[in-house]
Amino acid sequence: MKLNDQSSLLAFLRSRKSASAKAMGEPGPTPAQMSEILNIAARVPDHGKLAPWRFILIEGDARARIGEGLAQIWAKNNSTHGAEMLAFVRGMLLRAPTILVVVSTAAVHGKIPVWEQQLSSGAVCYSAVLAAQALGFDAQWQSDWVAYDPAALALMGVNAHEKVAGLIYIGTSTVSLEDRPRPDVSQLLTRINA
Repeated sequence: MKLNDQSSLLAFLRSRKSASAKAMGEPGPTPAQMSEILNIAARVPDHGKLAPWRFILIEGDARARIGEGLAQIWAKNNSTHGAEMLAFVRGMLLRAPTILVVVSTAAVHGKIPVWEQQLSSGAVCYSAVLAAQALGFDAQWQSDWVAYDPAALALMGVNAHEKVAGLIYIGTSTVSLEDRPRPDVSQLLTRINA
């Protein structure tokens, strides 16, 4: 597929911005829309066709149930923090109606480096964000402490040998999206042409 400069895809990519998970509400994607998001997210570069990632979808009442468990983990590890912080942690997964956890299942392989497998997981995260936004939803790719704490990972169903590539919050923003300053790519470019 060849695109010209006037394509709607290029216009979308030029103006894309993340929403804040702290300012998301309903609606979230329907099961059919979520299936489409997952199928699009899986169309990423994947050296060796390993599919070195999997998905965990957190929706509905499970958000509050897991949030309660996260608050207990936080309280155990941070006993000096008060009720306000515990309430914040308890509500982390209630920020959006849908949370997609992208799990990297990268493993040592005779031909494909683990790093390439992990990069594929990152591409899945970004493709999921783009797909959600293309369907008219708002999305944000985060990690936060829950992506690194062994007890939090177990609570979300992540196995000990796996890593969380990202938590993708998907919903509808309750505020206008603001753009952030973007880097001057000319300052980040090394050109080799001879």
